[in-house]
Amino acid sequence: MNAKTLSIIACMSIAILLSAESVLAKRHKPSPDSESVYAALAKVPAKDSARSNPLERDPEAIPAGNKLFHMHCAECHGEMAEGGRKAPSLLVGEVQKSTPGTLFWLLTNGVVRRGMPVWSKLPESQRWQLVRYLRSLSGPPEPMPNQVHTRQ
Repeated sequence: MNAKTLSIIACMSIAILLSAESVLAKRHKPSPDSESVYAALAKVPAKDSARSNPLERDPEAIPAGNKLFHMHCAECHGEMAEGGRKAPSLLVGEVQKSTPGTLFWLLTNGVVRRGMPVWSKLPESQRWQLVRYLRSLSGPPEPMPNQVHTRQ
């Protein structure tokens, strides 16, 4: 074979490989691991997502949740919940805008295939304290439209 024939065969081989790769790519369905790390938030059942935090107005819930976070969560999610090599940030909008019920459900049930353990072994009140702490990381809550503000 001469150089011109080898060049034509090489080009045809590359074209066939690229064509086959294109066909396979169209058939390939994304694996569950290719979902956003925050996709589990959208999969929480509606009745669980609608739950409100019974400790929402408890002044001790945030400091208690902070302590629990550093005992159980900081190793993976980072000292400031900024995320790390093992787990994503909890400061992002997807988490901070989630309902308390959604966060509670995820704490209770975990996201095992993503490496987040089930925390149902923690008493319910401690899980709600963690939720309260996580929600506090986005800053003070916005006032409700019917709340009266007074200056101090």
